[in-house]
Amino acid sequence: MRGVGDLGGLRSAMEDNAGQPEGPARNARAEQLVGEAERLGDPAALVEALAHHVRVGNHSSEKDRVFVPFTRLLGLWDEHPEHFGEAEAHSLHWFFKWMSAGMLDQVDVPLASIEKWLGEMERRYRLAGYSDRAVRASELWVAAHVGDTERAERAFVAWLGADRDDMADCHACELNGQGRWHAERGRDAEALAAWAPVVEGEFVCAHEPHNVLASSLLPLLRLGRAAEARANHLRGLRLVRPMESMRTAYADHVEFCALTGNEARGLELLAERPAYFDGAGHPRGRMEYLSTVALLMDRLAALGLGEQAVPGPAGRAWTARELAGHARENALSLAARFDARNGTPYVGERTRARMERAPLVERLPLGVRVTPSPPARGPEPTVPPVAVPPVAVPHDTVPPGTPLAEPGPAALLDRARRLSEALRPNAMEAWAAAARACEGVELDVRERAELADHRAMGQGPEGAALFEHAAELYAEAGDPGESLAARTRAAYVRALGGDVEGALASVAGPYEEVLALYAEDATGVRQAASVLMGRARVLMRRAQEAVERTGAVPAPEVLGAARDAVTEVLALVDGRGDGDVRLAARAAEARAMLADLAAHAGEPARAAALFERAAAQFVAAGLPWFAVEYEARLAMLAHQLEDVDGTERALRAALEHGGPYLEPPGRAQLHLQLAEVLGGLDEVDEAARQALEAAHWADEAGDAAFGAWARQMLGGFLLRQGDWAEAAEVLESALTDLSAEVHGDGPVVQTLWWLGDCLSELGEHRAAAERWLLAAETARHWPEQQDHATLAHLAGEALGAAGLPAEADRAYARAGALWRELGDPHGLVRSLRARAWLALDAPDAPDAPDGAEPATGSAAAVRWMEEAVEECASALDAAAGEDSRRLLTNELGDTHRQFGELLARIAETETAVGNGAGFEAALARLLEAVAVFAALGDLAVHARTEAELAAGRLALDLGRPGEARARASAVVAAYAALGPESGPESGLDADPGSTSGSEDTARERVREAGRLLRLAREREET
Repeated sequence: MRGVGDLGGLRSAMEDNAGQPEGPARNARAEQLVGEAERLGDPAALVEALAHHVRVGNHSSEKDRVFVPFTRLLGLWDEHPEHFGEAEAHSLHWFFKWMSAGMLDQVDVPLASIEKWLGEMERRYRLAGYSDRAVRASELWVAAHVGDTERAERAFVAWLGADRDDMADCHACELNGQGRWHAERGRDAEALAAWAPVVEGEFVCAHEPHNVLASSLLPLLRLGRAAEARANHLRGLRLVRPMESMRTAYADHVEFCALTGNEARGLELLAERPAYFDGAGHPRGRMEYLSTVALLMDRLAALGLGEQAVPGPAGRAWTARELAGHARENALSLAARFDARNGTPYVGERTRARMERAPLVERLPLGVRVTPSPPARGPEPTVPPVAVPPVAVPHDTVPPGTPLAEPGPAALLDRARRLSEALRPNAMEAWAAAARACEGVELDVRERAELADHRAMGQGPEGAALFEHAAELYAEAGDPGESLAARTRAAYVRALGGDVEGALASVAGPYEEVLALYAEDATGVRQAASVLMGRARVLMRRAQEAVERTGAVPAPEVLGAARDAVTEVLALVDGRGDGDVRLAARAAEARAMLADLAAHAGEPARAAALFERAAAQFVAAGLPWFAVEYEARLAMLAHQLEDVDGTERALRAALEHGGPYLEPPGRAQLHLQLAEVLGGLDEVDEAARQALEAAHWADEAGDAAFGAWARQMLGGFLLRQGDWAEAAEVLESALTDLSAEVHGDGPVVQTLWWLGDCLSELGEHRAAAERWLLAAETARHWPEQQDHATLAHLAGEALGAAGLPAEADRAYARAGALWRELGDPHGLVRSLRARAWLALDAPDAPDAPDGAEPATGSAAAVRWMEEAVEECASALDAAAGEDSRRLLTNELGDTHRQFGELLARIAETETAVGNGAGFEAALARLLEAVAVFAALGDLAVHARTEAELAAGRLALDLGRPGEARARASAVVAAYAALGPESGPESGLDADPGSTSGSEDTARERVREAGRLLRLAREREET
């Protein structure tokens, strides 16, 4: 690496190194620069280089490397204080705080030495005239580390009572420390109150709110504020990820994952930071990290995943159980060494307590996807999720944890019959358990029939032959009605397999026979209803197939036959369900069939009413899980009828009634549909919660594609809430599974667009530009180019903010060409103005070839601004509508104003004293802007007064106080003429290019005019 030749070169090298990522490479370079400073032979250079070495070492995981340069620095101060400037002297005393904390973290530094340095810090602060505030804060952490809470509390009170001076930490860091102490003492509410100004952004610094967000996670969970904890995790992890020195904060995030059911995400975090497993430079940080690793591994073992492969220290493969033992052993070994050093058991007790913490939340969905993921279940959706009807759990689904094991086949058969009789959700599983228990057991014919019948129910279209066998057994058992019902079930599953005509032929005989038996009282109403319902289902299947085949309303005879069959079922069972849950269920299902037929016939309102009634019947019968499918259908119809309240009501009912019986795919779809509805109602908070649930259940279902839909929607809602960091994390996670092939390129572009918005708000301008340009590459192939142009323009803004003028200019050029093709003069003019400012601010470009115009510099800036004026004026001349002319007039005025400001900037830099002719040209442009805005009257009052004041200030600089006074007076008169109420809320504030129409704007302009009037009068008097 090239050496430095003088103090200036050394300072430049140190500045460059300070901007590098934290870690060993930066520390090594700082050490090299100390050697470079020694070779310069300049004592001041050595002081600055040693201070730089201390700074970068402190902000890394190699904190043990700061003691030597600090000791050298202190020796230089004692021997030659004249080599220290004011800043270096301040830094030296500031470093004492880092040394006391750093020594605590090094297990090999004796406690007596730490106390000695604390005393030395107090003595030197007193000599330098500093308050003991920082000393008492350092004492607090020394006492806290050894478990001396009485001394720590005294130091805490003294810290808060001492005066703040130049040695006090910034407000953000102090509040972090105060909150930490409250949390250590179990005062979670006080801790969160102390941290609130940091979390809310009132006080920030290079390392805050990073630490505060991490420290707040467990207190928030303990106080039941899980949603805030989730938000702080997503936001805080994004901040600490790029900072190698923040291992302790990173450990807090790992711990959070272990205690909230997010063990898979915890593993991802371990994989991201393999170096954190080792590193001798910060023993205390390693101990804290390993204790959270042990906690996470123990959680995996408790979940039965002890043999799962996990990321661990380099050099070998690890299972969760093995890593748990390794991490625990090393964490406790370090803790024992600290306790031996301190003479107390406090560190070991805290370490054990941390490793033994129990989960604080069984499951806390985060909204981000973790990898590796479960395999996808079923085909991926090819349409937006809101168009996919939710799937209710069928009645044979078993809630997790349902106890089924009972002794003996007879008992199990009896239990299965009781559950079937009541139509309980776990009846089919009970029959399966009974069948297993009955293997090899002699059964009567009725029992064999029941087992065959229910085994067939679990086989779908493949169960027809088994249903026929069950029918034979029922007949042999002397139950002709149930035999006919089983034959009808066989016919229905054939229809489901595609043989509708064959099914209709098969069901004709049982239908006639059961009616005859029922008329003779030779079978019960249940068996008759079963056969009639089976026949109705086959006819409904025929109608559904017609819809699927043609996409049109089925033939009248098809609908009519199905309707007659369903009506026959209702005539048999309606009103007979009191006390008989099976008959009540038949009536409700028949009414839902009528709803289906109404929907097929193009009668959505009637269908919705019938679905609502059917669902209500299921609920009234004590069968809410059957209502879910029909409430979901009702929601779709209500949405079609633009009944927003009805849609929301139906979706909430489906989620409530599904309860634990709803499978993850159906639950995910319901939550996402509800999120969309609530988002349309601008209930963004609740919409975000529903989208979060949708993402969680999609992950539970193993459906990555649907999960991407949910995350995309969640990210959009978080963006609308202004939660930029959370939204960015979620949207980045969504992009992992979003693809143009599955979801379409529109959602992919929208996600990239939203992510760019988030990153821009977070100040990550280069990353924002990258996302917008990726989106633009897709949008460039669309027939409509408005989005392409907007994205290119946004990318230009972000690249300019990122300090990349050449790249920004190219993006604006691309956007400008698109705006021109689209016939959008506003976008074109703004892109030209942006290029003008970029050209002025860009570094000097090489001389242009003969005949070519320069790409940067004042000439290029003027050229772009002149073109902007010409384009705007031309568009205004061609504009026809009044609204269009008004907006373009406003745009032209704004362009003249910016042109004037640009010319003034150029004039300031052309000579040491300024260019008088250039200032005159600038003033002329500002006056042109005033005239253009004046033509709009009161609508452009704020824009006009902005230009008036700029012109007045420039006139004053040109030595014309009278003209400046006239401009200021015009501003005051403009607002006076509008009156106290009419002005501030009127104007073009809702239109592109306008300034704010708020009352604050008016008051500030009048105040500024008053200041300009005073200055003008003073100039006139002198």
